[in-house]
Amino acid sequence: MAENVMPTDGAVPPRPSPGHGPMREEGLPENPWPALWALVLGFFMILVDSTIVSIATPALMGHFGAGINEVLWVTSAYLLAYAVPLLITGRLGDRVGPKRMYLLGLAVFTAASLWCGLTGTITGLIVARVVQGLGASMMTPQTMSVITRTFPPERRGSAMALWGATAGVATLVGPILGGVLIDGLGWEWIFFVNVPVGVLGLVLAWRLVPDLATHAHSFDWIGVALSALGLFCGVFALQEGSTFGWGTIAGPVSVPALLVTGGVLLVVFVWWQSRVRREPLVPLGLFRDRNFSLANIGVTTVGFAVTAMVFPFTIYAQTVRGLTPTGAALLLAPQAVMSILLARPAGKLVDHVHPRILAGLGILGWSLSLFWLSRLMVPGTPTWLILLNAVLLGASSSFVWGPLSTSASRNLPPALAGAGSGVYNTTRQIGSVLGSAAIAALMQARIAAHLPAAGGGAAPHMGGGTIPAAVAGPFSDALAESMLLPAGVLLVGWIAALFFERPRHMRRSNAPAAG
Repeated sequence: MAENVMPTDGAVPPRPSPGHGPMREEGLPENPWPALWALVLGFFMILVDSTIVSIATPALMGHFGAGINEVLWVTSAYLLAYAVPLLITGRLGDRVGPKRMYLLGLAVFTAASLWCGLTGTITGLIVARVVQGLGASMMTPQTMSVITRTFPPERRGSAMALWGATAGVATLVGPILGGVLIDGLGWEWIFFVNVPVGVLGLVLAWRLVPDLATHAHSFDWIGVALSALGLFCGVFALQEGSTFGWGTIAGPVSVPALLVTGGVLLVVFVWWQSRVRREPLVPLGLFRDRNFSLANIGVTTVGFAVTAMVFPFTIYAQTVRGLTPTGAALLLAPQAVMSILLARPAGKLVDHVHPRILAGLGILGWSLSLFWLSRLMVPGTPTWLILLNAVLLGASSSFVWGPLSTSASRNLPPALAGAGSGVYNTTRQIGSVLGSAAIAALMQARIAAHLPAAGGGAAPHMGGGTIPAAVAGPFSDALAESMLLPAGVLLVGWIAALFFERPRHMRRSNAPAAG
């Protein structure tokens, strides 16, 4: 039997004639949905772990006797190990097969989750989280790649809408699930819960995900080194700048020096990719597709907003309204519920409505909802108004993830599905890191401006509902002003969405009948 290998030189093939986008590979099952559901289970789990630990910060500090900076590294180490290798793991999926890469990543992630729960030191937990992040980075690009290669273009929107809704809902479910597990069973169970889910995911993926063609070619090891080092320096500096201060991190190493180093390495990486004729890590021809380029701009702003909006709101809910961490997370629960309820109808629209309309309205609605939320973040706002705003946030975001991910992947040929997925997920993660760093710096600046006696922007009190009335007003104003940042950044994504092209399968279906 002939080996299931497809050669490629890494370049984007000529654009097909209008109405004829890249089709599915031969020999695939007629119904690709079972495979997608198997992948979504693991994808949901790894994204929940991006936010679930944040709610466990006090519990971890008490159990290990650790400081706040050490505990923050439990999350930072995971995000760093997750974000940096995405370009590489996406390309490796093309080479060894997305199913193999996904199964390996899920096995690593599940084993590391058990390690996290059993560890006895904060240092051991941080190391285990690094391994967990590496497992997650192996899995994420494969989910999007399998969708691109198993669903025909005219049905891909529904699948990508489910994928996008999973990403949106998981980031909101993390703090809620974390609060319930910590209150009921202990902090270890935010990791132990991954073990049975991971084992189930392995069995389902092994049985349901098809073996897809691999692509035999050389590997761009220089590109691997440049991208990994550049992303590490840049992501580390952005992620930790607000923690360590934008001056010296430790010894002679400074955040500005890391940012400059990362920027130079990434510029050299782009230049190198333009010079590589066989198997570039990121085929720059991907960006000749307008919708791919615009979708990457859009998802960067969305990743920024998703991360940035949570910090000022949860601090407002706990500090000004006196809610527990779980109670604060539940205020945003309607957003997750609406995303789940609208995932299917939004997915059906993605295959039939111009992405400019769906993504444009969704991103603009999301931005306006955040502007309104900033007006609601004052002492004494009725709870029902905040819940109503969360409903609008969820409804708007439901029409963002699907159109963006579908527009990024719809025209990709199978040989470049992994590379395209790696780029898309990398830009999303970089947006999240930018959002985390920027909102932390802005919150500190606004709190310091409104409350000069708060010690450089430190929160005057965290939870308990005892914050003095004289402080609650200015503190709320500072947090509300910070919320304007993600609202404004989303407008950049809205402008990008306005320039989407009509997908090729829509041009074909709208073309006049011949004869």
